[in-house]
Amino acid sequence: EFLIDKKSIDPSEYPELIKTLRSGVLCNGAQLVNDNGTYKVIGDPTEGAILTAAAKIDLSKKQLEESCPFEEEIPFDSERKKMTIIRRDNGKFVAHIKGAPDILLANCTKVEENGTIKSLDDSNIQKILKTNDDLANQAMRVLGIAYRVFETEPIAYDSESIEKDLIFLGLVAMIDPPREEVKEAIKKCKTAGIKTVMITGDHKSTAVAIAKELGFFDEESEALTGAELDQMSDSDFEKHIGRIPVYARVSPEHKLRIVRTRRRLGEVTAMTGDGVNDAPAVKEADIGIAMGITGTDVTKEVSDMVITDDNFASIVSAVEEGRGIYDNIRKFVHYLLSCNAGEILVMFIASLFGWASPLLPIQILWINLVTDGFPALALGVDTVDPNIMKRSPRSPNEPVLTKKSGITLVLQGAFIAFCSLFAYQIALLRQPDNLSHARTLAFFVLACSQLFHSYNCRNDRESLFKIGLFTNKKLVYATLVSFILQTAVIYIPFFQKVFKTEPLSPTELGFVILISSLPLWAMEIIKVIIRAKK
Repeated sequence: EFLIDKKSIDPSEYPELIKTLRSGVLCNGAQLVNDNGTYKVIGDPTEGAILTAAAKIDLSKKQLEESCPFEEEIPFDSERKKMTIIRRDNGKFVAHIKGAPDILLANCTKVEENGTIKSLDDSNIQKILKTNDDLANQAMRVLGIAYRVFETEPIAYDSESIEKDLIFLGLVAMIDPPREEVKEAIKKCKTAGIKTVMITGDHKSTAVAIAKELGFFDEESEALTGAELDQMSDSDFEKHIGRIPVYARVSPEHKLRIVRTRRRLGEVTAMTGDGVNDAPAVKEADIGIAMGITGTDVTKEVSDMVITDDNFASIVSAVEEGRGIYDNIRKFVHYLLSCNAGEILVMFIASLFGWASPLLPIQILWINLVTDGFPALALGVDTVDPNIMKRSPRSPNEPVLTKKSGITLVLQGAFIAFCSLFAYQIALLRQPDNLSHARTLAFFVLACSQLFHSYNCRNDRESLFKIGLFTNKKLVYATLVSFILQTAVIYIPFFQKVFKTEPLSPTELGFVILISSLPLWAMEIIKVIIRAKK
């Protein structure tokens, strides 16, 4: 339906509308395909929108192309901001041009109104530009359409020869609303300490309107055009870059400069792109991201990642997944090293005080293979922390094991060692001549302490009871299996001979569980104190 002031009109009564859309169809690289009653656009969505509008007044691209054969094309590029297709039309050569209205108008000398061609004066230009700005402020993408008639074949098919003395036809505006999930994704980025920057060839007002709608342009923000960027020195640009989330009417060189400046300032930069012109900036960025559907082969080749659904929200999901994987690697490493620290300290302290060894070599080997192994694997596939996107980005130079985490794991290992040695000494006090029994108690406490400790390693900020004991069922199964195997070593005669263990009484078993759980409760108390300070 075609409307003027919300009232339905008959398009056939508006020849300038028909001529504008006709020229837009003849200067078009997209295709509108009828797939069993469902129309699909093949090619650029903006060009597809023009084809769709034209099809509603029975302007068929196929029929128009048959009556107006293709002669030559001057492709769109980000410098000229326009494209031209020359066609034969009733024995003449007609150039159909579409592009950025403000730039296209500079090449126009006439305007067609109500079938009459007249000179394009300043009042016409200001009227067109005002309409362009009004539409752009509504987050619409606006294209200007013009044409030029050649009585004979042009001497040269280049932009300097063809794209001048044009006759302006009109403006075509379309809205390409962001997907619903994009606004939430950008909000997630902001919470995660990730800055969102829009770099576009669209009109400045269009870009700002979209940025405001998506929530990353506020009163303190600035928008910059490519021409304005050219006027800035590198030092000035570095001073202002933090306040500029929107760049409009930019060229590939501008994109490259933006990426290089941000990297020079120490920022980790991810750049998305789809066209050939985006390839240099995508390659220059720390993380180059290509669009899987609309992206060119060149851009995909130089990128580090390809988004198969062309959805910005997928990039944010990838960031969240990446943070989760890295977090799990740290849990895995932290758990194994803290447990190893506990084992080393048990043997070292016993040696320091001249005590008989609390553990046999085969018992240490068993703990490393069984008690440590299964829970560590389960921590490696832990569920992603729901608050992981609320953390600030880590430095790319930050090691998996930091100084702070190194001190923490040594202290945790020391507490595990204390529990094991405490049980060992209690057993020796009760039965001084039964070293095997004392070793069994120390062995069991050490193993169970590490099993309880695995739950500490799930989150160094939140309480286990807040994140949920069963939110990582693999860890529950792993600790249960490890406990059963550890119990088997104590109570099954065959294993008793191999590991030199003795069965424990129910009271001693309860003592083991109580002492072994102390590392868990200690960390829960420490987490409460840390949260209270924050």
